[in-house]
Amino acid sequence: MFQALVEIQREIYFAIANDIKAFAANSDWFALAAVLPTAIVFGSVHALTPGHSKTVLATYLTGSRANIRHGLVTSLILSFTHVAIAVVISALALPLVSVALGSVGRAPLLEDISRGLLGLIGLWMIWRAVAHRHSDSVAQNSMFGIVAGLVPCPLTLFVMTFAIMRGVPKAGVLFAVAMFLGVALTLSAVALMAVFFNRPLAWLFASHPTKLMAISRFIEGIAGLVLLAVALREMLRQ
Repeated sequence: MFQALVEIQREIYFAIANDIKAFAANSDWFALAAVLPTAIVFGSVHALTPGHSKTVLATYLTGSRANIRHGLVTSLILSFTHVAIAVVISALALPLVSVALGSVGRAPLLEDISRGLLGLIGLWMIWRAVAHRHSDSVAQNSMFGIVAGLVPCPLTLFVMTFAIMRGVPKAGVLFAVAMFLGVALTLSAVALMAVFFNRPLAWLFASHPTKLMAISRFIEGIAGLVLLAVALREMLRQ
């Protein structure tokens, strides 16, 4: 399965590179618009590959017991941040890309910041579980989406850098928007599955609120421990 995704990724990179080269040669906006739906599919498939905070997103939503709206908003913010930060890096710091990025598609400093903040969110969830406090605010869910999306999207970095070097940055931005929609589709599906997993728990809470509050705190505490463990593991691997 992983090897198949790697092969698909390679085909995606080649296909987008060819589309951008064709646009740079003929400036045919209609031809570019015709391939943008394909870029949405590319973004969706790309988000299936390792990374993109799918596991972290599902863990957070399971522990926080967010509703459908909060889950979708969180996944959209995560997707937007993941793609937008790659656009910003490419557009504002192209001469420094080879220095700022440890390897293609990576930004070590942003990755470290993201891991550190995820660890803090994990500690926050553990504290809430121990302190018997539970409040899922829009601000908190939004902050998680921003933090989890800090690592730039490698496909967007490639597309933007390639488009800028070909002298057609607008084409890169259009591809980035299309890929954001694709990434958002995949991450929204992950968010919905995590939220629906919690629906049976919500029904039980309505029937036995006192007894099952302990289960809620336990789940949130476990989710916090998982986020903290992921952050620590990734930082120690550096």
